[in-house]
Amino acid sequence: MAPLRVAIVGAGPAGLVACKTFLEARDGQFPFEPVVFEAEDDVGGTFRYRSYEGATLVSSKQLTCFSDFRLPFEHADHLTLEEYCAYLRAYVSHFSFWDRIKFGHRVVQISRHPDGGHVVEYIVRDASGEWGTEHQTMRVAYVAMCSGLHVVPSVPAIPGIEHVGASSSTSDAPRTFHSVDYKRRDQLKGKRVMILGTGETGMDIAYESAKAGAKEVVLCSRAGFLSFPKALNDFSVFGFKFVSEHPVPIDSLITNLGESAYVHRWIAERHLRWFISDFVIQRLMWFLTGTMAGCNQWVGELEPERLGRAYVFLNKSHKAMPYINRPYRKRAAILDYMSRYMDPPEDMPPKTNFAVDLAPFPTHFLPSGQAVFPLIKRRKDSIRMASRDVRPDIVIFATGYTQKFDVFRPEDNYPSAGEADVRNVVRSGDETVAFLGHVRPGVGAIPPIAEMQAYFWITMLKGQLKLPLPPPHYHLLVKETARIKYGVDHSTYIATLARDIGASPGLMETWWNYGTHVLLCYCFGAAFVPFYRLFGPFVSPMAPQVIKTEIWDTITRRGVLGNLIMGLIPMMFYLTLSGIALGIERMLQFVRVI
Repeated sequence: MAPLRVAIVGAGPAGLVACKTFLEARDGQFPFEPVVFEAEDDVGGTFRYRSYEGATLVSSKQLTCFSDFRLPFEHADHLTLEEYCAYLRAYVSHFSFWDRIKFGHRVVQISRHPDGGHVVEYIVRDASGEWGTEHQTMRVAYVAMCSGLHVVPSVPAIPGIEHVGASSSTSDAPRTFHSVDYKRRDQLKGKRVMILGTGETGMDIAYESAKAGAKEVVLCSRAGFLSFPKALNDFSVFGFKFVSEHPVPIDSLITNLGESAYVHRWIAERHLRWFISDFVIQRLMWFLTGTMAGCNQWVGELEPERLGRAYVFLNKSHKAMPYINRPYRKRAAILDYMSRYMDPPEDMPPKTNFAVDLAPFPTHFLPSGQAVFPLIKRRKDSIRMASRDVRPDIVIFATGYTQKFDVFRPEDNYPSAGEADVRNVVRSGDETVAFLGHVRPGVGAIPPIAEMQAYFWITMLKGQLKLPLPPPHYHLLVKETARIKYGVDHSTYIATLARDIGASPGLMETWWNYGTHVLLCYCFGAAFVPFYRLFGPFVSPMAPQVIKTEIWDTITRRGVLGNLIMGLIPMMFYLTLSGIALGIERMLQFVRVI
């Protein structure tokens, strides 16, 4: 049988795991031949070419690493970007598919072949670094778009932005630029810095500005954010300090049983688990830190109707919060004694009045270079900044990216990622084109999502999905006018894909085949991909050992109290809720039969 070529666009994590998975899924009926097209000269994508000094992953290695190639225990939970790119190179070497990656090959157009499949046109960079003008072609059966979420910078128009730096004597450096061009602290030293955007990159740059010795740092937020540290640690309750050398990564806290496994469809479609957990977590944060806006977050709070995991992406870049909180944190000493979050010493601001000033987005800049902020009475930062004279030397747009798929020939009616209505992977009736890694989890990581998406797509191509697919209940809840509509709840999305391909473990079969240890890990663990390689079409002999060691370690780190509060009690509550729903459903079915 003729080989089934698969064109994979991009050698970031999604492209690499797709290539490796296609190679392992080859058989006589489906002789897949994946080819990765990468314009750069190394793997890593965004992690390699859009990184900056001091950047680390905010998702844990336990969640981010691929299911069958793990990092040793001695690695820190949260890797630097250099360490993660080294991991990706090691991944390619371990599974021996360097020969499948065409570096210095840029895809310029993808079109439909009249006899089926697709034609990929590409250009090649020569030894001098120049791109050739000759378009070469390759006919393929399938196309996997793995170009990533963070490709085309999004830069909003602000009237008068050209006046930024008008009062500055430093005219040699750019006065406005996107965060994609931020690389080192020395770009910030001694300057008055304004950062537009309070996502994780904006928070990182605010912290780096403070540490670099910027004269002034103003961080502008459109509508607030939800801040949590990437690892839970550093709490004091009635004088007893809860500090661990190995704190629990926050993305490993949501348990499977009752949360993503054994959930009644009525509970899932109404997102009751999300709303209930938000209610509980907000009150717990108030007790521990004095505020429900986030973990020790005293300003920049979201509107009440958007506060929670059901609506927003959790901001796990927490290092700048001591600087941001300084003008706003006010709490009685007795309450601080009862409970308090202790900022890590290395992140504490100097013993001066220096702070990172939070502000709304400026409406415009005056010819003098002064920023004009709107007065929003519900926002404490807006009231404080309304009378401030802010004249930044530089403005950095940490305003995210837009997805762009202009390599598809327009007349061929190719989908975009937003039109991938089948599990956010493919468009109905157009299953030969997939988008891997083009959703963003509220709490979690994109690489393991891309791995599960690759499993889903291959299972679909082989005609082995468990049909019909149930309705999706994993999308974050956003307004129609929202800029980002590709948000998903990590654990719900991963578990949904696992059920679709027949890889979701049942409790009895897990206990029977793998024993009590693995069963306990599955119940108390988060939605780690190794759980979905115990059964189904992508069984891995490594999965049980990974579960019994690395994943068990994350569970035991919580301690007895942590597993009681964050594991057993929620499990019992959610299982009871689903049990009641099941009982009502069966009763209604019985009445209808009679």
